[in-house]
This record gives sequence, C-alpha cells and structure tokens, in this order.
Amino acid sequence: MKKVNTSPISGMQELLPEAQATFSKIRDGIAGVYRKHGFLNIETPIIDRCEILLAKAGGDTEKQIYKVVKTAEASEGADQALRFDHTVPLARYVVEHENDLKFPFKVSQIGRNFRGERAQKGRFREFYQCDVDVIGRGELPLYYDADVLMTALDALRSMELNTPIIARVSNRKIVTGMIEALNLQNQAADIYSIIDHSEKVPAEKTVEALDELGIGEKNRNKVLALMQLSGDVESVVQGLRELGISGEMFEDGVSELYAVVGMLEKAGYSEMVRADMRIVRGLDYYTGTVFEFCLPEYMGVGSIGGGGRYENLAEYFTDLKLPGVGASIGLSRLFYVLAENNLVKSQVDKVVDVAVVPITDNELSYAVKVAGQLLSEGKVVTVVASNKKLGDKLKYAAAIAKQGIVLGEAEAESGKYRIKEFN
Repeated sequence: MKKVNTSPISGMQELLPEAQATFSKIRDGIAGVYRKHGFLNIETPIIDRCEILLAKAGGDTEKQIYKVVKTAEASEGADQALRFDHTVPLARYVVEHENDLKFPFKVSQIGRNFRGERAQKGRFREFYQCDVDVIGRGELPLYYDADVLMTALDALRSMELNTPIIARVSNRKIVTGMIEALNLQNQAADIYSIIDHSEKVPAEKTVEALDELGIGEKNRNKVLALMQLSGDVESVVQGLRELGISGEMFEDGVSELYAVVGMLEKAGYSEMVRADMRIVRGLDYYTGTVFEFCLPEYMGVGSIGGGGRYENLAEYFTDLKLPGVGASIGLSRLFYVLAENNLVKSQVDKVVDVAVVPITDNELSYAVKVAGQLLSEGKVVTVVASNKKLGDKLKYAAAIAKQGIVLGEAEAESGKYRIKEFN
C-alpha cells in the first residue's frame, strides 16, 4: 500500500521503459533528419532570467511560466523561470555568442520546456520540443522559411506513419495588411485572437465575437471570407485578390505566401502543404510566414508543431538586426496522439541483447568477464545477479533480453558456453 501519492503531477508525461525506448528512437530520428539538413545542435539552459523569457512573450505566457525561487524567497520576487520554448533563449544565445557564429546560423534544439497551462489530453505542462531555426545577421532570404518547413516535414515523414501529415501555411502580413486597409488597428489583437480560436468554437460564436467588436457588417464579412481560404496556393492567392484589399503590407504577405508555398510544392511536398488563412499563431513575435503541423484525421488534439518568421526577436537584447525563422515539433503531444491511436508500434521490444545468468555466486566473476567481452563487441548486456532459483532467473532474463547465456561450474572451467535465443 502506498504511503504517499506517487502519481506524476498533472500534465507531466511519464512512460514505461518500452514506450520510453520508442519515444527516444523517434526523438533521435528527428535529430538525425535535422543534422542531414545541415542544422547544428545546441542546448540552452532550462532556467533563465524572467526579463529574458518575457522580453516578447505576449498573450498568456507570463501567467503560464514556472518561476524558480530559492527556499527563503517569496515567489513575487523571483527573477528566474523555466523556459517555455526554445526560441527566446535562442535569441539570447545568438546575441551572447554572435562573434563566434557563422551566419546564416542553422541550429537545432531538442529538449524539455515548461508551461503552467491547464493540462488536458495531448497537452502537457512539461513537454519535449524539437526545434530548427535559421538566424540571419542583417537579412535572411525568404528561402529559409521553406528550408525549415521542408526539414520539419522530412522529420515527420521519417516516422512512416499510416496517417497524413499536413503543414498549414499562412503569413501574418496578410491579416495585418487587411486590418490596416480596413482601419481596424484598434481591434487588431482581438481579430487575431478570434481567427486563432475559430476552429475551437462553433461558427456562430466566431460571427458573434466579430460583431461584438463593432467593426461593421462589411468588414466582418471580409474577415470571415479571409478565414475560409484554404487549399493549394494558386486558389488561395486568387481568393485573396478577390477580397479587394490593397496596401503594401497585404501585398507583401500574399507574395511571400505564394513564394514559400510555391517552393515547397516545387520541391515535392505538394501533398503535405496547403495555404490556410486560419493560421496566425498566438505568440506576438511572428512577423511573416506562420505555419502549423497537424494530423487531419486527428484534429481534435490540435497542432503537433508549428513556427514562423520573426524579423527581429533579439531587438530587446541588442541593436543588431537578427531576423530568423523556426519550426518546432511538439514531440510529447505527437507521441501521445500516436500512442492513443495505435499509430506507432513499439520499435524496441527488448533493449538488452544478452542476459548473462550465473547459476550461483561462484560463477559471478566469470559472468562479469563474459559480459565485458560482449560489451566490447558492441552488445547491450546485463548480468542477472540473484539468489533466486535458476528457473526464475531465466524467466526474468527472457522478459528483458533477446538472448541468454547460462553459466555454471562447467562453463566457468571450460570457458565455453551456449547462447540461448528467447522467443
């Protein structure tokens, strides 16, 4: 009987060894694809200064961060927190090491992040993110928007899932340009939020929310018409033109969307990408291309990753202009979806290659020697040291290993043994 509650805190993912092995294999596979596309790997500290993390956080992020305090400190005075993503710490990293980096700086980060939001199915408070970013110095060609998208899609495609994967791509300049053209700047934040949440509420709720802004029927209908545009880039761009919106910001957004999605289509990703005007992304630092990855057959879980272009995320830290673009795969959420829907089978049934089983303690020294030889050959090996009966030892060995070696007095004296295959 338990003396205390030993279950994980709500929102924390804890896996059994077999599932953890599968999770780790997927994570390592993603890392391999990132390397193949030329991204260098770094790790930034999990704990950072609040002034760094909240430099351009926006939205509800400040309410969701986990502050770090020493025992004697009051939480109100805490000046450090757990990172909630990789992007803001990356901006600090680039400023700190700018003189030692080569630009464009192509970088990957894979690790845990933390957000104190309400835990629910597929959404965790502690979660793994697998990020790729490209940072430029002064400028960053639009090609890199497509580069990070192709890299992330290849990483997702490498899992060989039996379900489609789609990148939904838009451009923040399109909505911003429309808002400017319609003179709705005072309602901009609300319009972004309504679009961002439109798929989570009934259609009539979206109409009501727009009406409550008092923007007028004509403007409301233009926003609604924009939100309905989704599909191949040619048809979406045509639909955008038919809205009758003019202005440099809007036109730039349409041109960038056409260029980025066009590059993806020409590169062979047509079946994995579509232009979609409902994608705006919640964080304030995105300025151009934005995208989300989803599994269309499992939309109830939401996106499994996303990202976008940020023209100068590091402006709070430096006068240097450091534009960037990044993509992130939410591995914890993705793994949850895969496991819940039986879309991924255990890729590692047994982690141990050989279990060495000494019959008595007299053969233990020889068992250690045999294990050492097998280890030098690259095998994954464990020695079963136990006072239990041989049958129980073998049952345990068969449960954890692919092969077994039983060592008794005869094997220890002759130096010869047989390898047993476990079913």
